Parts: sequence; structure tokens; C-alpha cells
Amino acid sequence: QVQLVESGGGLVQAGGSLSLSCAASGSIFSINTMGWYRQAPGKQRELVATVTGGGSTNYGGSVKGRFTVSRDNAKNTVYLQMNSLKPEDTAVYYCRAGISRRMTNGINFDDYWGQGTQVTVSS
Repeated sequence: QVQLVESGGGLVQAGGSLSLSCAASGSIFSINTMGWYRQAPGKQRELVATVTGGGSTNYGGSVKGRFTVSRDNAKNTVYLQMNSLKPEDTAVYYCRAGISRRMTNGINFDDYWGQGTQVTVSS
């Protein structure tokens, strides 16, 4: 089995900073892209940032220049540093990872999601 466990988040004032982390554990063969998505009440889940195993990053337009995604491949962990937070960044943040597992009949690839962590930015 594979689990993604998120930590961080909480309540911060506008202009402040928060950091999130997400660690993958279990019977992992390899991890492809890892990243963060968010969902605000009444809105669709949207891309925040992703990072490949080689370190290439991609950001949603609203967070460019304010958020930084990174990963530690040795720890199977992805991080999200959020600076200059705005009230509109308030959402549940979800970790996502494309993970390959070695099965008895070969390699199985699947997408995994964390349970979500709340980020609230007060004005």
C-alpha cells in the first residue's frame, strides 16, 4: 500500500508565510511527478505546483512568484513554501504523486492523493 501524509498548513494573516510537506510511504518502486493542488469552497480543484523527479517545476498562474515547490527524492517528500499569502489562497491543499509499485506481475503505476490540509489566510 501507499500513503501520502501531509503536514503543515493552518491559519496565517495576509502577507504571511506557511509551508507544507507531504511524505509518501509504502511499497514504492519509483515516484514520478509530485505536487500540490487546492480546492476552495464552491470551486473546482486547481493546480498549485508540481515538480518532476528531475526537478522541473510548473506553477498555477495565481501563485507564480509567491510559492515554491521542491522535493527530496531520498525522503519521497514534496514541499510547498508559500509566501505573501492572500485571502484568496484559502483552501484545502492536497498532495498528489504518480507512484509506481513493484507487483508480482510487473510494475503498476497509479495516482495517489493525500487527505488534504487546510490553509486559511485572514485579511
